[in-house]
Amino acid sequence: MLQKTVNEVSGILIVDKPQDMTSARVISRIKKISGINKIGHTGTLDPMATGVMICTINRATRLSRFFLASPKKYAAVLRLGVETDTLDATGSILSTRPIDAVTEHAVRSACQQFEGEVYQTPPAYSALKHNGVPLYKYARKGAPVVKPPRKVFISFIKITDINLPEIRFETECSSGTYIRTLCADIGNTLGCGGHLKMLKRIECGGFSIHDAIPLSDIESQPTMETIANRLVPMSDALYGMMPYLADNDLTEKIKYGKTIALTDLKVDIGNAGSRLLKIIDNKNQLLAVVSPDETADRYNYCCVFHNP
Repeated sequence: MLQKTVNEVSGILIVDKPQDMTSARVISRIKKISGINKIGHTGTLDPMATGVMICTINRATRLSRFFLASPKKYAAVLRLGVETDTLDATGSILSTRPIDAVTEHAVRSACQQFEGEVYQTPPAYSALKHNGVPLYKYARKGAPVVKPPRKVFISFIKITDINLPEIRFETECSSGTYIRTLCADIGNTLGCGGHLKMLKRIECGGFSIHDAIPLSDIESQPTMETIANRLVPMSDALYGMMPYLADNDLTEKIKYGKTIALTDLKVDIGNAGSRLLKIIDNKNQLLAVVSPDETADRYNYCCVFHNP
């Protein structure tokens, strides 16, 4: 495929990230297969984790910020009675404690305590940065940095199986939530400790694991066509935004960066699930993402796409 065509391909690729691979490595492999240099992702998954990874291709990299704050849904396994330094199965064991006194009722009660708005202390072994340096680098040098607790929101914790010492559950949570920390906190509440044994992201940004293509499938058919056939158009990827079909006048305004007055768009943004609007043309191509600015009686441009 010609380099020009490769650079023109834009959209969202939903990948099922394999275990024991960094998110950066996934991006590197896709770049090598496709020949595309401009590829990003919308949220790091730990190497041990698998599941939904939203990859943005070429011009779609400008949409990354609209996915970063979206809630995520996970399937996980909590292993009780064993604490590790990383709070997951990849770490060194710090302590083991008996779980003889743990009952199914106690497990369900403990999980319920973490639904809703809670505060979490980020793991010492994480990519969160301190003075521009990831925390895990401090921890590996024996000088872990403890960040202050952060407020997160856990919509629900649904227990799918209890087979002690393991608990399988699904959870939906806000961006920035650490499932490792959640597992450790539940273990501490039960008085026996615990760690995250398995993690799979099953939903993110409106996409589910059923939408994802395994990286192995891409590698088994390493062509640009394999990737292009699975790309989600930019206009279809922004599930949470109200669409608005542009007429010729609005298209011209966007093309030349002219001011869009609130009265130019006949829409009640107050009833939308998001304050953002995605403006599309009659070919379902994304022209712009805008947000209302009532104080100035206009829409502000969040990003603009000049379609060839």
